[in-house]
Amino acid sequence: MPRKLSNALTPLAVKSAKPGRHADGGGLYLLVKDTGARSWVYRFMLRGKARDIGLGAAGPGGLSLAQARTARDTLRLKVNRGIDPLEERQREASEALAAAQAAKVAGVTFKAVAEAYIAANEASWRNDKHRQQWRNTLATYVYPVMGELPVGSIGTGHVLQILEPIWQDKPETASRIRGRIETVLDAAKARGYREGENPARWRGHIAQILPPRARLTRGHHTAMPYDALPAFLADLRGREAIAALALEFVILTATRTSEVLGATWAEVDLEKAVWTIPGSRMKAGKEHRVPLSLRAVEILEKVKPLSKASLFPAVRGGKLSSMAMTMLMRRMKQDCTVHGFRSAFRDWAAERTGYAHEVCEMALAHVIGNKSEAAYRRGDLFEKRRRLMDDWANYCAGGGAAGANVMPLRGALA
Repeated sequence: MPRKLSNALTPLAVKSAKPGRHADGGGLYLLVKDTGARSWVYRFMLRGKARDIGLGAAGPGGLSLAQARTARDTLRLKVNRGIDPLEERQREASEALAAAQAAKVAGVTFKAVAEAYIAANEASWRNDKHRQQWRNTLATYVYPVMGELPVGSIGTGHVLQILEPIWQDKPETASRIRGRIETVLDAAKARGYREGENPARWRGHIAQILPPRARLTRGHHTAMPYDALPAFLADLRGREAIAALALEFVILTATRTSEVLGATWAEVDLEKAVWTIPGSRMKAGKEHRVPLSLRAVEILEKVKPLSKASLFPAVRGGKLSSMAMTMLMRRMKQDCTVHGFRSAFRDWAAERTGYAHEVCEMALAHVIGNKSEAAYRRGDLFEKRRRLMDDWANYCAGGGAAGANVMPLRGALA
């Protein structure tokens, strides 16, 4: 039976040992590499398996021979009690990493995640107003409550603390804030800053606590009945204001307020009477050509001397404010919305003309829901849409009889 080694090495031997594994006894080994690097290894048997665990460097700056023996003896006691030093070390390393990550996450605030999300995504937001609203609503309503809280600690109570005071009085704003909080918390979860369900989600959560918006508001976009439009346009044309011209242009083109206010002269061809809105400014993200009626062209020729950039400039420069037309409507004692004129146009086209459904939908730049229909329709039905918009302008100008009599003819043409 071979003699068991015990304290076989000396400090001098540790210093002068050649490359290889040198036993000291009791499972302690000096490992010398070809590069001259030296380290201590403890080999132990547990559950019938031999395992090695590193103790650290040997020599200057590392463990001395005596220190290595002490470390070996400490681990040998654990092995004798059935404890695996390697598993213990791995567990401690995992716990330390988890603690470090927890400390890091605890330092990540809701505001930090929100600002990072905005910075990463705002370039894809086409509407400047949308960017501004994101920042303003969070700064006004959200940050004072939970902006500096760790994003991983935010719960339903924090969300309700923000929403409940404004849910009844400002339902539109409250709904958008809830959606933005939900988005930020989703982004935080994706980055590993929080776990579990989103406390701002609507379905199955906030919906069980707060009443739906539909019960609090009168509707989405209140529209003026189309048969009231000729009289309204007559009143509108008697007003000397850029906002009045812009509003009439919105009505005649059946476009969105943001599309008109963001329009530039580079998009307009007056000779061909065409306004081409780039996809970057369209809700559907696709370029939209708008045929301009004679009256729409007249409006543009009237405002052209006022600006070389925006079609409808503000008095003090820049583009007209989005509130200008809304305030004009209020002064005219109208409770319908500017966006509602698109609905009035669609109702008129359906009830007073015979234009095909797809012609009317494309005039509004609506996305085609039917994939088969979208695949077969290659063009934009521009010439048919031009006739439609001419008839619409005629109707708005008071040509009610002409608008009412187009059905048989348009049914054949469309």
